[in-house]
Amino acid sequence: MIPQGPEHIGECMRRRLLELKNTALRHLAVTGLVTALALLNGAGGAFAQSGTPNPPDQAKQQPGQPDANANAVREANQRKVEEFVEAQQAINGPAGNPECVWLGRRVVRLMWNDDLDTAFRHLDLYDRFGCPGGHVQAAFRCLTRFGAQIDDKVRGSLDGRIHACWINPGAQPQAAAAAAAPTPAPSTAGNAAPAPAASPSPAPTPSATPAPASK
Repeated sequence: MIPQGPEHIGECMRRRLLELKNTALRHLAVTGLVTALALLNGAGGAFAQSGTPNPPDQAKQQPGQPDANANAVREANQRKVEEFVEAQQAINGPAGNPECVWLGRRVVRLMWNDDLDTAFRHLDLYDRFGCPGGHVQAAFRCLTRFGAQIDDKVRGSLDGRIHACWINPGAQPQAAAAAAAPTPAPSTAGNAAPAPAASPSPAPTPSATPAPASK
């Protein structure tokens, strides 16, 4: 028979207290872990909401709107095709071929921007395609005449002038053409008073002749 003395009862009570303590600590640990996970999830959701919305959210905010970049690329490609067609119609000879127009305009642009090393590399490929080198020189000379009309702040100002000079290397600025034109004679149209008509000269007065003396 197991003795039931005071020492045995005290040992049982200590064991029971230790078990209760361990159970309470495990319960607190689980509760704290759950609370920490909930806080982390709430902070992550708040950060995601305050940040940049996802691409699907952006698509939902702007339904039906076309992609601006895709439209810009499509318009640029269409403009290139139209420029090649214009060059073939305006230029007689290989300078109007698309490969010559493409490379020749690049050479002129690089020369204008003082990138001569890259310009010479493009010019070598330009020559390999059988494109006329004199057309590049004439187009660049035309571009120098229009240098005052090129505005770097205006998009397409340089490229548009290069294409115009490639199509017509002999073009002249309007100011120079106006200065070379002869000055027209002044006209009397408008409010200018006409010149007075010449008055007729008076008829000469016949001189009185003396009557012959009677004999």
